[in-house]
Amino acid sequence: MKVLSKFLSAGFLSIAIVMQFVTQSFAATLDWSEFPDLPNPVGVAGPAVGVHNDVLIVAGGANFPNEPLWETDKVWHDKIHVLTKTSDGYTWMDGGTLPSSRAYAAAVSTPQGVILMGGNDSEKTFDDVILLSWDPVSKKLTQSSLPSLPQPCAFGSASMIGDVVYLAGGLNGAELSSAMKNFWSLDLSASDEPEAFEWLELSAWPGPERAFNITAAQHDGFQDGIYVISGRRQNGESVDFLKDVYRYSPSTQKWSACADAPQSVMAGTGIGWGQSHIFILGGADGSLWDQASMLKDDHPGFPKEAFVYHTITDTWSSAGKTPSNHVTTVPILWDSKIVIASGEIRPRVRSPKIWSIAPEEFSRSFGAVNYLVLFIYLAAMVGVGFYFARRNKNTDDYFRGGKQMAWWAAGCSIFATMLSSLTYTGVPSKAYAQDWVYLVGNFMILGVAPIAVYIALPFFRQIDATSAYEYLEKRFNRAVRLFGSASFTLFHIFRMAVVMSLTALALAVATPLSPTHCVLIIGVLSILYCTMGGVEAVIWTDTIQTFVLLGGAFVAFAYLISGVDGGFSGFIETSIEHDKFHMINVDFSGDSFTRMAIWVVIFGAFGQNISSYTADQAVVQRYMTTPDTKRAAQSIWTNAALSMVASVLFFSLGTALFAFYKSHPEKLDPTITTDQVFPLFIATELPIGLAGLMVAGIFAAAQSTVSTSMNSTSTTIVTDFMRPMNLCKSEAGYLRAAQGLTLLLGCTGTLAALLFLNPDIKSMLDTFIKVIGLFMGVLGGLFTLGVLTKRANGMGALTGALVGSAVMFHLWKNTVVNGYLYTIIGISTCFVVGYLTSRLVAQPERDLTNLTLYTIKRNQ
Repeated sequence: MKVLSKFLSAGFLSIAIVMQFVTQSFAATLDWSEFPDLPNPVGVAGPAVGVHNDVLIVAGGANFPNEPLWETDKVWHDKIHVLTKTSDGYTWMDGGTLPSSRAYAAAVSTPQGVILMGGNDSEKTFDDVILLSWDPVSKKLTQSSLPSLPQPCAFGSASMIGDVVYLAGGLNGAELSSAMKNFWSLDLSASDEPEAFEWLELSAWPGPERAFNITAAQHDGFQDGIYVISGRRQNGESVDFLKDVYRYSPSTQKWSACADAPQSVMAGTGIGWGQSHIFILGGADGSLWDQASMLKDDHPGFPKEAFVYHTITDTWSSAGKTPSNHVTTVPILWDSKIVIASGEIRPRVRSPKIWSIAPEEFSRSFGAVNYLVLFIYLAAMVGVGFYFARRNKNTDDYFRGGKQMAWWAAGCSIFATMLSSLTYTGVPSKAYAQDWVYLVGNFMILGVAPIAVYIALPFFRQIDATSAYEYLEKRFNRAVRLFGSASFTLFHIFRMAVVMSLTALALAVATPLSPTHCVLIIGVLSILYCTMGGVEAVIWTDTIQTFVLLGGAFVAFAYLISGVDGGFSGFIETSIEHDKFHMINVDFSGDSFTRMAIWVVIFGAFGQNISSYTADQAVVQRYMTTPDTKRAAQSIWTNAALSMVASVLFFSLGTALFAFYKSHPEKLDPTITTDQVFPLFIATELPIGLAGLMVAGIFAAAQSTVSTSMNSTSTTIVTDFMRPMNLCKSEAGYLRAAQGLTLLLGCTGTLAALLFLNPDIKSMLDTFIKVIGLFMGVLGGLFTLGVLTKRANGMGALTGALVGSAVMFHLWKNTVVNGYLYTIIGISTCFVVGYLTSRLVAQPERDLTNLTLYTIKRNQ
């Protein structure tokens, strides 16, 4: 292994040298602007700050309003200020007063209002909890009480995950020696149950007690967690300014240690941003915290530098210098910006300023060469459509390529159809954020390919099906066929929308194009070449894209490794250290169905593959494009081989992305989503020209999926609906109808994609898996019911399909079942209900020759 690592590391060295000249230097930067100053001209430290119904609420606080600062007493305030929006800007309004003067309370913003927790004044520390709610109609602030804290607490910090408020750290007295090791939670969803609506005392972090800490919520690639950062405590006669960081997982109720902050950020302002970053915009590091310097009028104040922590790679980097460093205040999000209201800028000195801060996107110049490569590649794909347009004489040519396609091209097309751009960007991002657990599911193709070759394929070839759902009519009845065909059509409209929208969101980070522009490019070009060229154009463009995408992935992997500290050996060491090659979660607990336990992966992936290779017209259609069954089988095995290679490659890409950004956290753009990390690398790290080709490949992969959906859905509508009703008078009429339907379906999918654009999706791979399961599970159940039983009838099949659809909707809307299980649950529900109903409701027997596993004639 060491010899191999040295050899590979040397091989990547030349690429690393090239990267020095082609990559750009980036770092997170912040745009600071100001709101109107707080009405209190001195400003306050320790205000409770939050947002409710689109107004900013600043309550309480303490300051030294008189001179000289070092010889006067601190004054606590009860005043509530409310900043509202007006037609010409912002205006401060009077929000009344708190029940008593106080400062240094923890605060969080909720849909019900701003929750103020504890705090203190000159005489006592409070344990009461107050909800401040703004009525936008009456423009009045109301106050109500919530359950009191387990004990008095000030100088703590709170955050939220879902409906649960978490409060960590603080003082329960006036002295720093009263710092606590407390971690409490309040579930707001239990407010209707008085006996359950109370604070819970949870196990605290493994480090020392503290106050003045930062508490922030953020996702770590697996799930949301609570981060407790820095703080301060009394240690004998000295004061410890802490740098340690801990993460709490609500699902496991366990703590884990994270990388220490670059310096103490005690009493700082920290908040989660995007999907995996925490910004620290102020804090005291203790280097200037001595009594002699504090008493000087020229005390420089707290260090003016911001930091950003990345939860996935567990790394810190600088976010640049700041115009001011406000401590002992609560940062919040308002209008997609971070707001810091008032606070302390140096010992005893407050500021009335209200800052609005927004992380800036990395500036990306795609360049003329990349645009040229992108244009040539996409134009070539359209050219393929023009070329094959003249070869379509009838619907058999348009839908099945005249049954003359090369087996290896059909295999590449099945692979490209199953791959999609979501897999190309979604799988690396999943491995980057998590590990290789999903890889086991991809390997299930080895178990399903023989079923497809020896069971599914002979059925479809023997009935010479143009539409997969012709089988359902022969096996059951017309109603079941129409249900299956309609479900498939609806699924692929949604599939087109999901693929285009999520791919567009990922690609927007790699080019100056907006997500809307990306959707329109994918949709319009797919419509052009698919409408003209039919399935033959789709298959050959799929084949080209297979080589481009796999070749590009290998090149990107080499560039990634070359940029990792330590090269290939560093990549292996980093990945092993952070358990990135982990593949199996042995979990058979009662709630393991909500997680990626090994049994969930195996059964879920088996169901997904069974449905795809038996009930998905987009795949079955490829079975029918080759001259004979033998070559169709070869296409399935070709797809299986490509899938295995691609799976390992894409998961390796994701792990290499983790190792690369672990080495270079400053190159991560805090404004992107996790799914955009691979396109970000392509745009910022790959050489000019190659980046354009890779981006073009992702565009083309999306077009491959979309064009497949367009062609296969037009196939089912013409074959399953129009032909049985004799709606066209000639074969030429059906061909024109197919082309018109392709155009219409493409436009529908593109418009739906524009509506589906949602940058808040945590994982487009998980979203796509859910969409597959919601629709394909029931279809897979129908085919399984037909093939594996002789007793099932039309009434039973239709009942099973309807009940299965209802169950899938219930799973999606009302349960926490892992989306990976949707397909197998759909198959099982449809099969069991369909079979039992068939046993209860007898129907006339049908000729089942060649329609079940028990009646197929193998010699045909």
